[in-house]
Amino acid sequence: MNPILARFQDQPALIEEGHSAWLEGCLSAVAARLGELEKADAAAADSFWFAEDDWRAYYRPYVVKNGILHVPVKGVLLNDFTYAYGNYATGYEYIYQAVKRGVEDSNVKGIALVVNSGGGMVSGNFDLVDRIFAFRGKKPIRGFAAEHAYSAAYNIISAADHVTVARTGGVGSIGVVVVALEYSKMLEASGITVNIIRSTPDKMEGNPYEKLSEGARERIQERVDEFHKQFVTSVARNRSLEFEAVDATKAHTFMAQQAIDNGLADEIGALDDAITAFEATFSEGDEQMAEITQADLDTAVAAAHTKGIAEGKAEGAKDGAAAALVRINAIIGSDAGKARPKAALGAALKTSMAADEATAYLADLPAEAAVTAGAPEGMLRLAMENGGAGISADADADEKDTEMSRAAKTLAMVKGK
Repeated sequence: MNPILARFQDQPALIEEGHSAWLEGCLSAVAARLGELEKADAAAADSFWFAEDDWRAYYRPYVVKNGILHVPVKGVLLNDFTYAYGNYATGYEYIYQAVKRGVEDSNVKGIALVVNSGGGMVSGNFDLVDRIFAFRGKKPIRGFAAEHAYSAAYNIISAADHVTVARTGGVGSIGVVVVALEYSKMLEASGITVNIIRSTPDKMEGNPYEKLSEGARERIQERVDEFHKQFVTSVARNRSLEFEAVDATKAHTFMAQQAIDNGLADEIGALDDAITAFEATFSEGDEQMAEITQADLDTAVAAAHTKGIAEGKAEGAKDGAAAALVRINAIIGSDAGKARPKAALGAALKTSMAADEATAYLADLPAEAAVTAGAPEGMLRLAMENGGAGISADADADEKDTEMSRAAKTLAMVKGK
């Protein structure tokens, strides 16, 4: 018997029911090449991937076109199979390794799952789908049902960010099946008796040599139901659908427009056109942005922060100096300040009183003698406008009184900040 086909006998499978002949045909083609594949395994190096000029690279293709990695999901989908053998069979491990390499490859901008499959094995399928789903957000992953994406293949394509279906294609068949063969009548007609000696009544239940017992049927049904629940849950998560909505598809298959209507697909399109549109989503600016590392961003943010603090301090100092000049001028230039110039300078330069408080304070003081008039009218304004150069002792000022000179210097320093 075909050793690969034997994997499906009496085992739960994610296969669209109309593809039984397809399944057998594909696996017969793979079986014919098993010797070559085993030879490739025996000669495999430490790396999963082979050089492009290595004959084994044909079975593990890594094809990047215009920044898009094309990952084939074709033929019967198999666990413990590390190759992509044309349109006949693809291994879950191969699909994972290809997607993983694409995510890590700086030359890959996006990943395309190119699907044409009627399904495959249960074992390994859910783990692969979880891994692909975990890659979401790291790089765009799109699924393209070149024709069919049924059962195991649909679970895989549903993990992509976006699903496109060919107008003649279809998706769905979200269900699980077990084919339990029984040869009892054929054996009886041939005069062959099979004697089964069991340690317990349920041992070897579901074998093909005798009628399926009710207990065996119930236990097989339990397994099928559990896998079906996991399948529906996976698709519901991947497609952001309610569990009940996915379960309501009843394992039916759907043509392109039907798939869009029930949320199993996003777009209808031919493979070549859809891939071209996918390539067009990546602009030169996107590529440049992709090359910016987190370290670059952290450095830029830190520099902007430092610059902002410096600019803020400079602006604050400028505003503070202007406010100080306004306050000093208001105190000294007030009527109370003019009548008491020395006291006004003290209030302006040696206290933190606001201008109105200082003016009220000065008004309660006795007026100062006119002989110590100090700065002539307008002298302080001239000092503020000329950095203090306009204030100096002259014939009309008391040369021994340096208070006004110190005030002018202070005003010049304040203005120079």
